[in-house]
Amino acid sequence: MKRDLLKQTVEHIDIKAFDVVGLVDAMANTAFQGRNLGRAAHIYDDMIKDKDCAIILCLSGSLFSAGLKGIVYDLIVNNMVDMIVSTGANIVDQDFFEALGFRHYVGDTFADDAVLRENAIDRIYDTYIDEDELRVCDMTIAEIANSLPPRPYSSREFIYEMGAYLDKNAKDRHSVVLAAYEHQVPIFVPAFSDCSAGFGLVHHQWYSPEEHLTIDSVRDFRELTQCKLASPHTGLFMIGGGVPKNFAQDTVVAAELLGFDAAMHKYAVQITVADERDGALSGSTLKEAHSWGKVDIVKEQMVFSEATVALPLIAGYVYGKRNWCDRAPRNLAQVFNKPVVPIFSSIPTPVGV
Repeated sequence: MKRDLLKQTVEHIDIKAFDVVGLVDAMANTAFQGRNLGRAAHIYDDMIKDKDCAIILCLSGSLFSAGLKGIVYDLIVNNMVDMIVSTGANIVDQDFFEALGFRHYVGDTFADDAVLRENAIDRIYDTYIDEDELRVCDMTIAEIANSLPPRPYSSREFIYEMGAYLDKNAKDRHSVVLAAYEHQVPIFVPAFSDCSAGFGLVHHQWYSPEEHLTIDSVRDFRELTQCKLASPHTGLFMIGGGVPKNFAQDTVVAAELLGFDAAMHKYAVQITVADERDGALSGSTLKEAHSWGKVDIVKEQMVFSEATVALPLIAGYVYGKRNWCDRAPRNLAQVFNKPVVPIFSSIPTPVGV
């Protein structure tokens, strides 16, 4: 029965296989979300062309299980993103999971979930995951934790170790974690325990009660702020909302509290289906973020669309424009491999210095 349910795999979109530049330019001259999407694509391309801009990609929602992993992989290897802030599920349960040789499967929203439970199959809307394979992912995280010196780690540090593990053991090297490891793109997961990593780390701590590692979310915040300070300007490309959105936006305020005259995020694009009227963060507009001193409002755009529709078009457009070909790599992981120094031509200095 289980074998019958897990037959057709979800296939990842390859933005290199299509030329959508003309389509997106045409959409920019229409109305509603078509026009918004076109303007968002133009703003993302402006980030790419800005030689002083570091790009922060924010990921929330179940993106990689839905076939979008290949897009983020291409953004990394083609130097179209400089740092990533994500939910844990995308990075661990979905990307790292597939790098271990497992897959996500086409499912059915009308399936009998009791039958799925009996067969150890987890459902994400119309996608299936083998629960037994997820347990392997959990225990691989525990194995990595057991191999490391017991001390506090940022999620970025631990994800770097996940990349090092995959460099030696990956069964599928088409991995965001591995590509980020190879291209010195730091990945931050502020709520790292809210995914398979949490299960693995609970196991690690339970069976190593005297000496075990911990994840320091404050260190995450400080490290991402360091990346902000190493960049004269920053741009946000946000898929979904939630913690990754606020975590990235808040680096401006954190830098100010440390005494630096840091610029607001110069560019901002968000793809979301959330509603702003409930006052929650995921749907809050980028104009609202300007009131907090986080986002400039000259080049910002909300796109109210589901990610599997909007992300391939926006990323495909910017890939097709090929301005990334002339873009210098930022290598922001180097910030943590040596004393903190500016990677760009200038760095903000503390107020009053």
